[in-house]
Amino acid sequence: MSEFHHISVLLNECLDGLNIKEDGIYVDGTLGGAGHSSEISKRLTTGRLIGIDRDPIALKAATERLKPYADRVTLVHSNFSDIAKVLDDLGIDGVDGVLLDLGVSSPQLDDGERGFSYMVDAPLDMRMNNGDPLTAHTVVNTWSYEELRRILFDYGEERYAPQIAANICRRREEKPIDTTLELVDVIRAAMPAAALREKQHPAKRSFQAIRIAVNDELGAVHRVLDAAIPRLNPGGRLAIITFHSLEDRIVKNGMADAARGCTCPPNFPVCVCGKKPQVKLITRKPVIAGDAELEQNPRSRSAKLRVCEKL
Repeated sequence: MSEFHHISVLLNECLDGLNIKEDGIYVDGTLGGAGHSSEISKRLTTGRLIGIDRDPIALKAATERLKPYADRVTLVHSNFSDIAKVLDDLGIDGVDGVLLDLGVSSPQLDDGERGFSYMVDAPLDMRMNNGDPLTAHTVVNTWSYEELRRILFDYGEERYAPQIAANICRRREEKPIDTTLELVDVIRAAMPAAALREKQHPAKRSFQAIRIAVNDELGAVHRVLDAAIPRLNPGGRLAIITFHSLEDRIVKNGMADAARGCTCPPNFPVCVCGKKPQVKLITRKPVIAGDAELEQNPRSRSAKLRVCEKL
């Protein structure tokens, strides 16, 4: 099993975006290897950091990395979408910042045993929390053709979703698809020769789609936007890094909706909806990695950071 060491993406941009106060309370909802969290903790004196992760392996690694700041850090094994419950359990009403670094982390991808990678043979798992009941094996071997086609197209933006879903259903009738490389073979066999010659690995989009479905990643983003914004103190900031267009669209639209006031039709003489803006947008356009970071960490190429501030 690989060591959980993750290069933090857009680190300085996140710290600037959160506008950290030394006595503030901050939540890192995707603790990972604690790269962002260690830098936040370093800037606190009487403040507090709440670190949340659904992956027990990440939590264990973060505990070690954050030992120098143990007096100001509380770590919780949970899903970031349950942020309201986490804060309630800790007796915290409001926080001064929330950071989310969405998607799968480098150590999860690099640890072949966990089934996230299409480059290493492993059992079909893909769970970020190995205590969750749903696995990639269940999705691939039991979900209907329609459901498979839908997730491959919607979550993976895979144009050959119908062919791949049909081939999965055909192959599993002969015998279960048990490993990652078995699934790669099934995907390859469903795609035309021209697609196989493309630069991107033919299984990349399908693996992304199945991983998102297994971990309900998009549902979690919707839920955390609804839960986190009300828990921000006035002036508190929500900073979210996304890695693909589906997540970014949810974050962009969610923040824009929270920043919007009255939604009454323009011809109404007075407002009857009573909707008031909850936040102001700090980033009108997403912040992306600069050349130096791209050279050091190619995986930062698709990262986008959006920040809003509670009114």
